[in-house]
This record gives sequence, C-alpha cells and structure tokens, in this order.
Amino acid sequence: MRILVCYDVNTETREGRRRLRRVAKACEGRGQRVQKSVFECQLDRAGFEDLERRLLDVIDVSQDSLRLYRLAEGPGAQVREHGRLRAIDFEAPLVL
Repeated sequence: MRILVCYDVNTETREGRRRLRRVAKACEGRGQRVQKSVFECQLDRAGFEDLERRLLDVIDVSQDSLRLYRLAEGPGAQVREHGRLRAIDFEAPLVL
C-alpha cells in the first residue's frame, strides 16, 4: 500500500529539534521525502503498523502533529507533480 506521512514537530526547544530529526530518520528508512515534512512510502500492512508505532513513540502528541494517509491504488490513482522534485515511481521498473 502507498502511504503519505505528514508531520509537524514543534522545534522551539532542543528536545523538539531532536524529535524532528528522529521522525525524519524513521521516515527516510521507509520511503522518499517529497516535501520537507512529507514522505511517500510503499509498505505492506506490517510495515505500515511498524512505522506508525515508531513515529508515535517519537512524537509528543501534546505539541506535534502526525497524519498518515493511505493513497488510492489502481488505474484511478494519480499524482500531479510541479516544481523541482520528481519523485520515484514505485510502480516503474528499476534499471540499474
């Protein structure tokens, strides 16, 4: 399943900046950054649950925000990109 992870971490304190780095690191290991605080991840159910658990262990729910979206798959799914970043197409063949 394709997941969109969006987060906003309060960085006014040293601990907040540490949480921000930890959230980004957890996401970098599972997907690709498409904006500063947005990642696209291709995960199975177990991977999704593991990532969600890791992120919830890091964020402070009284100060931070975390949103996880399951994106539609199949012929109707579409992403329009504008600007500098061209994200990797998870469905395209890999050429090495």
